Order: sequence, then structure tokens, then C-alpha cells
Amino acid sequence: MLKELYAGHLGMVRGVGLIRGDDKTAYRDEVQHLAVWCANNNLVLNTQKTKEIIVDFRHVRSHTHIPIYINRDVVERVSSFRFLGVHISKDLTWSLNSSNLINKAQQHLYFLLSIKKADLCPKILMDFYRCTIESILINCISVWYGNCPVSDCKALQQVVKTAQRINGTQLPTIENIYHKRCLGRAKSILKDVSHPNHGLFTLLPFDRHYRSLCSRTSRHGRSFFPEAVTLLNLTSQR
Repeated sequence: MLKELYAGHLGMVRGVGLIRGDDKTAYRDEVQHLAVWCANNNLVLNTQKTKEIIVDFRHVRSHTHIPIYINRDVVERVSSFRFLGVHISKDLTWSLNSSNLINKAQQHLYFLLSIKKADLCPKILMDFYRCTIESILINCISVWYGNCPVSDCKALQQVVKTAQRINGTQLPTIENIYHKRCLGRAKSILKDVSHPNHGLFTLLPFDRHYRSLCSRTSRHGRSFFPEAVTLLNLTSQR
């Protein structure tokens, strides 16, 4: 079980604690360390903006979790939270994040249509699409797209198809952009030996392929690092 604490003041501070069994000591110590660190660094920890998310996939839950207190104020427990533009849900599904991105991107389709009716050149249409629509749809895409349900992927692509009809030009699919982003990030990690996850990409003996990462759950198997290894191996075969 994983507990995450998000606190905001002129920025974002995040604390993560892993609870094994029902022992919450490590997590509560992490919260205390966060409060002390903020105090020592002259930061005001706004408990009104601090949220707690409990990620628990156990089929049987022993009891209700006791609320967290910081400076005698109770921390609000939420089912989802927006962190750096990404909506994180307690069940680690991405439907809420996808729906928010789709709604936000669809609001800009009207302006794209208005530009089209003004008979502006195709380059301006393309620049507007990339800056105001595509940039929204692919925000942190390497984090969440791999575990998106098929219905959400189709809904995301439908926005691209609508923009494509307005522009009258072929636009890259969301899936292709996702693969490109994953490959780009994986290659940058490979070049940076100081990256903490550099060791996850290991070449097999006498081969150009990278060792696949073991995944006990489909959620992990569709996450960034296993997907990046698969894409790197597919690229090396071409």
C-alpha cells in the first residue's frame, strides 16, 4: 500500500511513504520529516492545500486509516489530485486525467475552426494546433498513456481527427507521439549514466537487444520503463 502526501506553497512538495502490512510508522515519520524540512528551510506548509492520497490494491482492508495531522490540522484525504498538470487517482487509472485533457482540448477546436474560416495559411493552422491542442493532449503522455483504456485512447484520437478535418492535413496520431516520446526519453536516460534509472536498460550478452523488465501486473507492464525497453528492442530490429 502506498500513501502520498501533496503539499503546496509557492510550488509543490511531495512526500511518499510505503506501508507494509498495517505498520504506518515509516509513513508518519515521512510526514513529520516533511514538516520539519519545510520549517528548517523557511517554507510555510499550507495544510489547507495539503492533500493525502491512499493507493491500496489489497482485496481485504483491515481497518480505516487514521487521518494525518500537521501542525494540529487534519490533512484532507482525497480520491484524486492534480500534480504538475496530471490528475492522479487513488486507483491509478487515467480516465479522469484523459477526460480533463479532452475537455480542455475540445474548447480550442472552436478557435481552430475560426482561424480556418479566416482563410489563414496552413502553417498558421498547424502551429495553432500544435501549440494549443496537441500540447494539451500529450501533456506528460509517457506517464499515463500506456495504461489508458481503449475507450479513452479512442476519445483522445477523436479530437485529433476533428482537428485534422478542420486543418485538411494529416496529423500524427496520439499513439505515434507516445511511442516517440517514450523512445526519446529512454535514449536520453541511456546517455546519462548518472540517471537513477540508467541501470534498468541493460543489453543482453552478445546482442543488441535490452533485457526485458519483469512485470507481475499488467499495470506495471504497460508503464513507461517496460514499454520503453520494448520500443528500443523493436527499433533495433529495423
